[in-house]
Parts: sequence; structure tokens; C-alpha cells
Amino acid sequence: MVTSVTNLGRSGLFDWVVQRVSALVLLAYFAYIGCVLLGGVDYTGWRELYAQTWMRVFSLGALLSLVLHAWVGIWSVLTDYLTERMMGTTGTVLRLLAQLLCGIVIFVYTVWGIQILWGY
Repeated sequence: MVTSVTNLGRSGLFDWVVQRVSALVLLAYFAYIGCVLLGGVDYTGWRELYAQTWMRVFSLGALLSLVLHAWVGIWSVLTDYLTERMMGTTGTVLRLLAQLLCGIVIFVYTVWGIQILWGY
């Protein structure tokens, strides 16, 4: 059993549900965007689409789903492969540093995405 202070008290079931729900939101979002693109869209149409509040909210939901999906995936991979048992204390330090770096990158991309969606 992996015990880590970086899991924030989550359970495996919670992570599983987050992955599945976020995947469904992303599937719906990208399926819709794909249909819009297949229907043909120019700059004006694209701008009008994203000027609507429901599309911005849908995009924000997709962005947050992507963030949650990515974090759970990154956390799972790092906890599986950078362990104290496999690499000694170095594994724990590397895992914490990698999680910190990934967390910072995800946070910056999230803030940037929100600024893009709601910035004007």
C-alpha cells in the first residue's frame, strides 16, 4: 500500500471516479468541438461561439476536467514509479519534486486558460 502525504487523503475510488467523470466531460467537449469544426467555421463564427456564456462555461468545465484528469494520472504514475522501496530516499525526494513541478505547471496552465476564456 502506498502511503504518501501528497495524496491529500483521497481514496482510490475517488481517483477512479474523478478519472471517469473528467474523461466523459472531455469526450463531450471535444466531440462538440469536432462537430463544429467539421461543419466549417471561420474566425467570426469561432469568435461568436466563444462569446456565448454557455460555451465559456463548457470550456471552463473541460479545462478543469483536464486539470483533474492530468493530476490524478500524474500522481498515479509518479507514486507507482518513484517509490522509496525502488530508489531509496532519493525516490521520495524525486517524487515530491516532480509532483511540485507538475503542480506548478498545471496551476499556471489553469490560470492562463481562465484568463483566455474570461479575459476580455
